[in-house]
Amino acid sequence: MYPAIAKCASSALFCFLRSSALWIVVVVVLVFGGLRRLFLVRPSSSSSSSRRSGPPLAYRRRSPPPPPSGPPSTSRAGPPSDSLPRHSPPITTTAARLSLRPRLNTTEAHRFPPREYPGETTTKMAVGTLSLFYPVILPLSTAGLLYAVHRLMYVDWATWATDFFTGPGSVSRILLVVYMGLSWKNFPFMWHIRVFHAFILHLLRRPPTPLRPNSLFHPSITSSYTSPLETDYNLHKSNSTYFADLDVSRSHLVTHLLGPAMSVVGDNAKNKLVLDPQGNVVKGGFGIGLGAVFCSFRREIPPLKGYEMWSRILSWDRKWLYIVTHYVVKGKVRPTSWDGRKFGPTRPKLVRTEDGKEVEEKDFSKYVYATAISKYVFKLGRFTVHPSIVIEANGLLPERPGEGWRGGETGTGTSEDLGEINENSEWDWKRVEHERRKGMEYAQHFAALDGVNSLFDGGEDGAIGKFHLG
Repeated sequence: MYPAIAKCASSALFCFLRSSALWIVVVVVLVFGGLRRLFLVRPSSSSSSSRRSGPPLAYRRRSPPPPPSGPPSTSRAGPPSDSLPRHSPPITTTAARLSLRPRLNTTEAHRFPPREYPGETTTKMAVGTLSLFYPVILPLSTAGLLYAVHRLMYVDWATWATDFFTGPGSVSRILLVVYMGLSWKNFPFMWHIRVFHAFILHLLRRPPTPLRPNSLFHPSITSSYTSPLETDYNLHKSNSTYFADLDVSRSHLVTHLLGPAMSVVGDNAKNKLVLDPQGNVVKGGFGIGLGAVFCSFRREIPPLKGYEMWSRILSWDRKWLYIVTHYVVKGKVRPTSWDGRKFGPTRPKLVRTEDGKEVEEKDFSKYVYATAISKYVFKLGRFTVHPSIVIEANGLLPERPGEGWRGGETGTGTSEDLGEINENSEWDWKRVEHERRKGMEYAQHFAALDGVNSLFDGGEDGAIGKFHLG
C-alpha cells in the first residue's frame, strides 16, 4: 500500500513541477495586480501638506510666495504676463509648478514664482513607474524562463517530433503550428515581452557616443507585420491593432533617445533638477504616462504585409511631449545617415530623374499607410516634470539665452522672432526652437481635443438604448 501511495504522490508532484512555469506567471500577475498601489508613488511632503487644510484642491488657488526680505533684486526683470495664448492646451497647475531653470536657489524661486494659468485646476495624477521593472519583474521573468528551459531539456525531442509530424492528425497539427507561428505577436504576454524588450535592449546597447541636439527630431524605425489575428473581415490590418504597435515603437524611441536622462531625473534627490514652488527638491519615482493617441488611416495594410513605424519627437509644451509615428511601406524608404551605430543601408540625398538630373526627393508621403500622434507626460511621483528638463538632462537641448526653455508666457521660452533659419546650419537653440514651433502647429490642434470631455452630458436628453456583448 505504501509504495502505491508514494508512487501516486511522486506522480502528482512531478505533474505540479511540470506546470510550475505557468504557475509562476499566474502568481506574478496576481501579486502585481494586488500590489498595484506600489506603482503609484506618494507625492512629496511639500505637495501633500498643502492639501491638509482649506477647500478641496481642485478649487483652491495658490497664492504666490512672499517676497524675500531685503532690497529687491534688479538684475533681471520679473516674470512675464500670465496670459495664456489660444494655442496652448489647458493643463494642470502641477505642470506649471516647475521653476524656470533646473536649479534655483531660494531667492530666485521668489523672483520667478510659478504662474497659474487661467482656467487651470490643481488636479494631480500619478502614473506607473519603472522602479519595479529591473529589481522585480525582470528577475522573476528570467527565473520563469530559465525554469521552462530546464524542464524542456528532459523532453525526448526525437520521439516527440516523429509522433508530431507523422502520427494521426499530423496535417492539422502542422497547419496549427504554421498559423501560430504567423500570429506570435498576438499571443498572451507577447505585448509585454515586446515592450520590455525595448527597455532591456536600449539599457544594454547605448549609442557609442552621446547623442547630440541634431538627433532630437530624428526618427527611430521599428519593423513589424500584419499577423492573421490582426486581420479584420475586410482582409486588412484592423484599425484597433495599430495602437499596440504604437506602444512598442514609442518605447524604442523614448528609451533610446532619453534613456540616460530618465535615471538622472529619477534620482532627483541627488541631482536636484526639479524643484517645487518653494524651491524644495521634488521626491518620488520617475514615471511616464500616455495622455492621448490620435491615428489617421491613409490606406490599408494587407495581411502578412511588413511595415515600418517611424517615430520621432514632434514638439513639446510645458506639460506634454508630442510624438508622431508614420506607418511606412517596409523597405521603400531609408534614412540618409544613422546617429552613431549603423543599423542598415542608407540613401543619397539626391536622386537621379529620367532626364539625368539629380534632385532631392520630397514626396515620401506616398509610402505612408497611416500617421499617429501621441502625447507623453513625465512625472516624479505626482509632480509633473517639464519635458524640456528631461530632454536637457540628456544633452539634447543647446543652451538658450534669457529665461531658457521654460520661460515666457507659455512656459516654453519667450516668443521672439527667430529670423531666417537655414536648414543646413548647426543645431543651435534657434533651429531647435524653430522645429519645435513647426511641430506645435499640428500638436496644438491635437491638444485642443482635450476639451471634448466637457461635451459629455450623461444622456441629459435621453439615450437610444443599452446593448450587450460589447
